[in-house]
Amino acid sequence: MIILNGGSSSGKSGIVRCLQAVLPDPWLAFGVDSFVDALPARMRGADGGITFAADGGVSVGAEFRALDAAWAEGVVAMARAGARVVVDDVFLGGAASQQRWRKALGGMDALWVGVRCERAVAAGRETARGDRVPGMAAAQADAVHEGVDYDLEVDTTHTESLECARAIAAHLG
Repeated sequence: MIILNGGSSSGKSGIVRCLQAVLPDPWLAFGVDSFVDALPARMRGADGGITFAADGGVSVGAEFRALDAAWAEGVVAMARAGARVVVDDVFLGGAASQQRWRKALGGMDALWVGVRCERAVAAGRETARGDRVPGMAAAQADAVHEGVDYDLEVDTTHTESLECARAIAAHLG
């Protein structure tokens, strides 16, 4: 398993697509955005679900956390069954979010990759995308990395997704 962590608009999804292109074997991709999209509409903006504040802040409640833990367990189950899996996540809780994945992994190996991007660049990407709450990229740029241990870090500020994917692939050996 490969687990990528980075803030909103840091370039994780682009790196994942490039990884799928450069790695010799097929890799399944699962992202937190798909997980959030799979939630019932009633969990968006609700106390127990996920809330996106006007300033770009994101808060999650108990129901979200429970489903998120189940999602992680399910993704890991696919890897245990033999699938190669790459995950694109945003560790809103920093080290605590990494610990959630470690618990789901139960000792299984994973390559931990930090995807960094300067706040201003990520904010520009966020504006260009038009599908994010303004301020989310800047708010998450550093916070998602607090206390997180990585095997490898890439920075998409001035490095293209393909080059980052090649660095990750090389690290896999």
